[in-house]
Amino acid sequence: MESILVLTHADDSGVALSKGSLEAVTAGKELAAKLGAQLAIGVVAKDASAAAGVLASAGAKLLGVSGEAFAQARYATDAAACEAIAKAAAATIVLAPGSSRFTRVMAGVASRVGGTIDTHVTALGGADKVEASRWYYRQRIEAVLTRAGRPWFLLLDAGTHAAFAGAAGAATVEAISVDAASRTTVTGFKTPELDAQTIRPDAKMLFVAGAGWTKKQPDGAVHVADAGKLILGFLKNTSASLGSSKSLVDQGSEGNSVLPFLTHMNQIGQTGATPRHPKGLATCCHGEEPHVVGWRFIGDRRAVSLDPNCGWTRGKADVVYIADAFAVMTKVNELLAARS
Repeated sequence: MESILVLTHADDSGVALSKGSLEAVTAGKELAAKLGAQLAIGVVAKDASAAAGVLASAGAKLLGVSGEAFAQARYATDAAACEAIAKAAAATIVLAPGSSRFTRVMAGVASRVGGTIDTHVTALGGADKVEASRWYYRQRIEAVLTRAGRPWFLLLDAGTHAAFAGAAGAATVEAISVDAASRTTVTGFKTPELDAQTIRPDAKMLFVAGAGWTKKQPDGAVHVADAGKLILGFLKNTSASLGSSKSLVDQGSEGNSVLPFLTHMNQIGQTGATPRHPKGLATCCHGEEPHVVGWRFIGDRRAVSLDPNCGWTRGKADVVYIADAFAVMTKVNELLAARS
């Protein structure tokens, strides 16, 4: 019979569990219910008991590793903490969020306990055995995996499950002792300014700019500077994440006018990222298939385009506004500024 362990960690504040961790808890509860398996949840944080308060109603055994050494992401301490929890739980299936903190350590943890691992898991199923689904070849092929080896570690992609939202309370956490010795010292964080940070995986909205922003407008002139101000203004007012079509990102190498804050990291589509934001707004894009393939996991898809025959109007968007993106975004930014 399977037993399930969900590994979680605190967010950047150090006092609450990360959103990805709460999504993994939901996945663990659903899988345990399907298999009739026992569920345990491990917490790695400065104060595991405080961070686990939200899990008081999860109906699972809670294990925790606490201490100042576990407040920050660091390979040595995180790997040691996850290894200790995995051994204490003796689980056959270990679920963990595919966060940057756990992605870099979980393969090592699986090796230490003699297990196997799969990453980028998007769904879990199976009635009498565990089946893990993930995508290959730029999200064109979905595979369903099973393994006989145990323990089996599964890293879950963000946005594939709802975040656990049980009633908070006093949680009873079994403390796991771990040697926190490490040669690495965390001296602080360096983060970009809010206006410079355009890629936000946890944002509620994805804003995508297409090549139309840098083309000639109805007055016959190019307004790249104005386009940049409108886009950055919208991102500042909404904290949205910024994406781009390949054609716009590539324009710099072709000697054309470009938006200076866009890089290939912002690219959405066949050769770019495939995000999972709840909402998406495409502007000055034409909805070409290579670009739209990156939108398949966006919840509410909307587009602004002057072309009534663009690809977005052919079943690729939920709502299409036939309008000038410059005029629309100017008005939207005015409304957003008035609210703040």
